[in-house]
Amino acid sequence: MMKYVSILGSTGSIGTQTLEIVTDNPDKLKVVGLTTNENIDLLEKQIKIFQPKVVAVMNPDKAYELQKRLGKRIEVLSGLNGLCDVASLYDADITLTAVPGMVGLLPTLEAIDKRKDIALANKETLVSGGHIVMEKAREKNIKIYPVDSEHSAIFQCLMGNREKDIHKIILTASGGPFRGKSLTELKDVTVEKALKHPNWSMGKKVTIDSATLMNKGLEVIEAKWLFELDPEQIEVVVHPQSIIHSLVEYVDHSTLAQLGYPDMKIPIQLAMFYPARINNKIKSLNLAEIGSLTFEKPNTEAFRCLALAFESIKLGGSMPTVLNAANEIVVENFLKKKIDFIQIPQIVERVMEKHDIIYNLDLDKLLQIDEWARATASTIC
Repeated sequence: MMKYVSILGSTGSIGTQTLEIVTDNPDKLKVVGLTTNENIDLLEKQIKIFQPKVVAVMNPDKAYELQKRLGKRIEVLSGLNGLCDVASLYDADITLTAVPGMVGLLPTLEAIDKRKDIALANKETLVSGGHIVMEKAREKNIKIYPVDSEHSAIFQCLMGNREKDIHKIILTASGGPFRGKSLTELKDVTVEKALKHPNWSMGKKVTIDSATLMNKGLEVIEAKWLFELDPEQIEVVVHPQSIIHSLVEYVDHSTLAQLGYPDMKIPIQLAMFYPARINNKIKSLNLAEIGSLTFEKPNTEAFRCLALAFESIKLGGSMPTVLNAANEIVVENFLKKKIDFIQIPQIVERVMEKHDIIYNLDLDKLLQIDEWARATASTIC
């Protein structure tokens, strides 16, 4: 049975891999909507191949340029409203949200409101607005399928088991390019070094987050909402080989793990076809070839972002929203070489210290707090 999909962030790493899966399964998947931030050259190529009904470009000037190129062949929407329209297309059965950052929140909510299942590759959506998103998903009776490899692993380990029987979950982290480095050694980190992840090919923002371990911290918060857990039920362990993608320990202390070579097509494909599993060309796991798997505790002194994420979710309320917004601004400034690598957690923490937590957030208040945190972080930078 054909499934129709809208892809938010089709020119990014997750988006392009999703389109490869579409290409491999033309009898099962059909693209109806695509979006990009400003990479209209690649989007134009994708339009010619996949023939979506509508596309959107966040950058209005780029959207206008693309519309001129395409003429009347297809409508090009622009800005956040355009993303929301593509996310909630009438024809779509499932919406993949793979745009980086807080920008994914409103399109995801719009898609849920129009009763589209969600393949979630944007962790900031749940970090900032987890209570709002999950409440609306329950209200509309739609499914949220995690695309992050770690949350997909947890999702798979829960199959056939009851969530109330979870003792804890264990999220694995590669440790990033600076695993084993001390805080002193991190003082000389450059943008170029931080963008060289040892195992995964990802966008710039998530790659920097992986280098600081903020990515793992955001995943902790995301897991809390996806699986209805207390922060004390979530543990992080560094696993450099990235073969075990995460584990679930149950109340009887039996622990299940999901394994595989690092390849984002596995969680993407599962989200697209669940509950079916589809054959593919991904390499089979060979444990004898791997030889050994190792594990270690994360160093939260050198990589303080992980500790800040745990702190934010324990404090609750608006603090995770502040953590996420501040981090987005700080990472942006690091990529522009305006601040040093070790200043990333320092500035995030300063913004958190300036914030008075608000509980029972509605969407309007959440967006106001997000804006405040961004402005505060920008001023500090």
